[in-house]
Amino acid sequence: MANLQVRDIDNRLYESLKRRAELEHRSVSQEVVMIIESHLKRDNLETELQTLEFLKLANSWHDDKSAKEIISDLKSSRSKNNRSRITNELFD
Repeated sequence: MANLQVRDIDNRLYESLKRRAELEHRSVSQEVVMIIESHLKRDNLETELQTLEFLKLANSWHDDKSAKEIISDLKSSRSKNNRSRITNELFD
């Protein structure tokens, strides 16, 4: 197992960690590890939730069809446009 050493920690912070560890019946080292683990798990969960929220906002969907099938469906559902036949129009 790896070791981690933290230097120059503020006395108030250390006392706070020590009190919290006592309340949880842990050593200060165990408490620090639990705090780090909890923080990293929360970050991972928040990242996952943010990704899901982004996908909702991006209007993505899940489909059992392959990408080729979806593209084919999209192309076949498009209507034909007659603009190419009109000349001298503004955006030709």
